[in-house]
Amino acid sequence: MQRRKFIQFAGTALTTVGLSQFDIISQANRYAQVLAQSTPRKLALLIGINQYPASQRFSDLQGCVTDVNLQQELLIHRFGFSKNDILRLTSDSSDQQPTRSNILTAFEEHLIKQAKPGDVVIFHFSGHGSQLIDPTPVKLCPNQQFNSDLNSTLVPAEDGQNKLVPDIMGRTLFLLMSALQTDNVSFVLDSCHSGGGTRGNFRIRSVPGDDLLPSNEEIAYQQHWLEKLQISAQEFAQQRCAALRKGVVLASAQRKQAAADATFDDFYAGAFTYLLTQYLWQQTSDVGRAIAQLTSGLKMFRTPQKPLADGNQNQPVYFINHKLPPADAVITKVEGKQATIWLGGVDSESLASFDKGAAFTIVDQKGQASAQVQLESRQGLAATVKLQPGGKVASLQPGMLLQESSRVVPANLQLIIGIDPSLAEETNAATQALSQINRIQAVAAKSGNVPYPSDVQYILSRLTANYRQQLQQQNISNLPTVGSIGLFTKGLEIIPQSFGKLGETAPAAVSRLQPIIKSFLAVAIIKKTLNSTTSKLDVEVAMSLVEQPQQPIYKTSTIRSKNNPSASQSVSSQRLPVAKLFQLQVTNNESTPVYLTSLLIDSTGGLVVVFPYQWPATEESTLLAPKTTRTIGDPRQLKLKAIDKGTGEALIIVSRSPLKKAVKTLVALAAELNRSSGPVELREPVEVMGDLLDDLSSDRSGSASTEKEIRVADMATLSIAFEVV
Repeated sequence: MQRRKFIQFAGTALTTVGLSQFDIISQANRYAQVLAQSTPRKLALLIGINQYPASQRFSDLQGCVTDVNLQQELLIHRFGFSKNDILRLTSDSSDQQPTRSNILTAFEEHLIKQAKPGDVVIFHFSGHGSQLIDPTPVKLCPNQQFNSDLNSTLVPAEDGQNKLVPDIMGRTLFLLMSALQTDNVSFVLDSCHSGGGTRGNFRIRSVPGDDLLPSNEEIAYQQHWLEKLQISAQEFAQQRCAALRKGVVLASAQRKQAAADATFDDFYAGAFTYLLTQYLWQQTSDVGRAIAQLTSGLKMFRTPQKPLADGNQNQPVYFINHKLPPADAVITKVEGKQATIWLGGVDSESLASFDKGAAFTIVDQKGQASAQVQLESRQGLAATVKLQPGGKVASLQPGMLLQESSRVVPANLQLIIGIDPSLAEETNAATQALSQINRIQAVAAKSGNVPYPSDVQYILSRLTANYRQQLQQQNISNLPTVGSIGLFTKGLEIIPQSFGKLGETAPAAVSRLQPIIKSFLAVAIIKKTLNSTTSKLDVEVAMSLVEQPQQPIYKTSTIRSKNNPSASQSVSSQRLPVAKLFQLQVTNNESTPVYLTSLLIDSTGGLVVVFPYQWPATEESTLLAPKTTRTIGDPRQLKLKAIDKGTGEALIIVSRSPLKKAVKTLVALAAELNRSSGPVELREPVEVMGDLLDDLSSDRSGSASTEKEIRVADMATLSIAFEVV
């Protein structure tokens, strides 16, 4: 199938997708700055609301209680919070219920009355947000975002009546924050007030409220705090205009964007909370620098969601009491030689590789290894492990930190595609056509808030008038014809160039889309090896313009290598100008040679090998000598440039062992294309990725039915995601 090329490199193609990582990183660092300071006490109020009253205003969510679990485990095991100082209000029957009264009482009793100057306070809310009519709106602010007749709210687990609702307004949160005696305050808000409903397999954490008013109790409560704080209405308006608030506010989305209640492997969570907490597990002791980078380790969500940081963003960045090494998991419960662990530091892209047979190393607070545990079973982010003989640890203890030793890439990994209801009577035909493609599973939509299982990755659908309207509201142009068939992401974003002509049948569309689907499967397979935060190899990758080689657009490196434990990931703009030549520079800091290959992924699913690019290639041609740098994109040999705007991703794979099978397959493909140099677009990408997995794995049998063990000491897969502007 012919596809218009997005990236041009001597006539080939590129690129991928994502929720902006550098926004998460900058916010997470500011959040960690506050958390990590040496203080007498650390207090947290965590709220997660999945179940709302049955009414036209509400729909239930799936991942908000998970968000609370993510935060709680992080705060206890990463930042030294006492469990007794963390108060949970969630939809779970074992917790206090998150009603308006309970939330406000908990804030007053647990936070305001207990926090002293210098203490740390965390307030986390996951649930629906909204906007209500503000009876006393702030006007004439220099900052235009405050000049609105609407006020953003957090929605508790109760409904109102007669157009009056019990929401907690932003102005109330401002007053409560002002009442705290400490400046070390972090508000983490994983909700939004834009959109709502279902978007693909995501729920949007927002409910309508533009024609509703705050309850009389809410207005009286605000007046109570104005009087108690001795703030006049005029002074309050001035403070709001000037954004004079304490601490840091981390919001999951901008003012007119959606916050996703997202699907991960076999569980649900807020996209923002998962990324934030997973990143903070990976930070090293020096939080004064942006040393940990999620890059390819972050899920490429394809949601129109850009997190926002507000408030005091200039906190000194330092750890005093908690100089802990990076961690992928922590032991939470022990029963003899077995233990339950929490996989809070594992990125979602590779989570499926952490099942029976995966192994972790127990490390102390200095990062020194003492023993190994092997994973026996997993459900969501909770797993069971067993202590292995031969270590220095006699017994397992709660709180022990774990780092990945090896993962197991599942045999016969499948790509699961949802069938949208818009295919109607063609659902069965589409399902049958997809099932004819090896390792593809089709799942028909069901009624309810979430139409597909959590592991659905793409959706085959018609472009309906309703979908077109949703996309137009996101300012997406050049939309396909209504009624045409193509692919969406699980968050209902269009896969470029995947929609066909009007009148095409579903089986014909599947046949046309087969190359794209196979490419997506291949990408899913190789991304199970992403490990920039866990690899022990010492390698660096930089992306830059050819005309500005000393000014990287993006730079990443492994952060746990023995030779370079202080390695860091630095984020510049991550923006690549269109029509400009660019290059990748890969540096081997090891004292021994490594073997290298590099791939570029385009937003249509195209997968292209850009190194090696001289054919026929040999094992030796992929060798990267010790203490040397290889440039991929030297214009004298290979020209890489973006010819259209969008997003892109580069994968760099480094191994201690030769890439024998992959090179052999690529040589045959280049010969078939009669190519002596240049990139090679993969026609059978799943086969090539299988060969590459064999090369990277300790099991080199080549059997597709055999799980592949990948050891962090032997290889590294790094990712660079970027935007073409």
